[in-house]
Amino acid sequence: MVWVPLSPTSSDRRAPLRAPSTTTMSLEWLTDWSWSLDGLRDFIATGIQSFRDCDATALVAVACLLVLFVWYCYHVGREQPRAYATVNALMQSAEANGVQNGFVYCQSPECVRCSHHDGLNQKLYHNLQEYAKRYSWSGMGRIHKGIREQGRYLNSRPSIQKPEVFFLPDLPTMPYFSRDAQKHDVELLERNFQTILCEFETLYKAFSNCSLPQGWKMNSTPSGEWFTFYLVNQGMCVPRNCRRCPRTYRLLGSLRTCIGNNVFGNACISVLSPGTVIAEHYGPTNIRIRCHLGLKTPSNCELVVGGEPQCWAEGRCLLFDDSFLHTAFHEGAPEEGPRVVFMVDLWHPNVAAAERQALDFIFAPGR
Repeated sequence: MVWVPLSPTSSDRRAPLRAPSTTTMSLEWLTDWSWSLDGLRDFIATGIQSFRDCDATALVAVACLLVLFVWYCYHVGREQPRAYATVNALMQSAEANGVQNGFVYCQSPECVRCSHHDGLNQKLYHNLQEYAKRYSWSGMGRIHKGIREQGRYLNSRPSIQKPEVFFLPDLPTMPYFSRDAQKHDVELLERNFQTILCEFETLYKAFSNCSLPQGWKMNSTPSGEWFTFYLVNQGMCVPRNCRRCPRTYRLLGSLRTCIGNNVFGNACISVLSPGTVIAEHYGPTNIRIRCHLGLKTPSNCELVVGGEPQCWAEGRCLLFDDSFLHTAFHEGAPEEGPRVVFMVDLWHPNVAAAERQALDFIFAPGR
């Protein structure tokens, strides 16, 4: 340590220090220390005198700054140490803000796809055990395997197909299905095309009186407007809406593969106004196929599933697996009117009857 002596003041006329020798090192070190303390004392005294010369406003400002500094140090000290951000943490943060896999999705607490429940796998396994006690374990091997390894299935799926709630293994995977996959229900819907269209047109007249008539729901989209009118919403009948479309609702009861008392089952009229784009997203499960019956299909309207585009046709059904990444858009002219489809969820053709019964029990609304 080297001490640099301060220049003597008028009150201190001592001679400057000489270079220390070996025999006088201890004595001169003590002298340097004493001298430094004198300088420090003079510095503190000068500072105090400076404060005395300041006015009250400056003193109050300094006091406030000191209090703020102490408060800041206190709060920093109380905070828990923050871990470095990981990719998973960033994804969880994005999901909390309504973005998943880079795409906007709803955050409704009633939505089975968007509301993530802690311990979902344990709950599903408990429901499966309860079902097996009442009925049988026979034919439950694939469901048991799916629940047991659900985390691995959901996390290891390729980005083109990522069901967000439940994945049943060993089902054939394809973005679109042929009409023969559920031939009876497809033909029944197409035969009743005019019936469904007439009930929609009666409903749609209400849009001329108000922006969003009763029973309709507006969905979030990056651009344009997307409206839905649910007859069945996540396995629950919407009585008021069903009374306004009685023939369409009765038709649902005639379908052989319509998903009924199950949170993955929906039936609704879906309307896209010109200029609308639905953000890319994944459906909640692969145990269903989604059927669109075209009611009004202007030009420049497309459905893209797994990167493959398809166009709707009036009076024709289009079947697809919505657990694939998919989007839809209407780029037609305003005078062409909206794109309208009747949407209903049907069982995947490779889900056996015993599995359907078990899945209805496991995923019953409110369970």
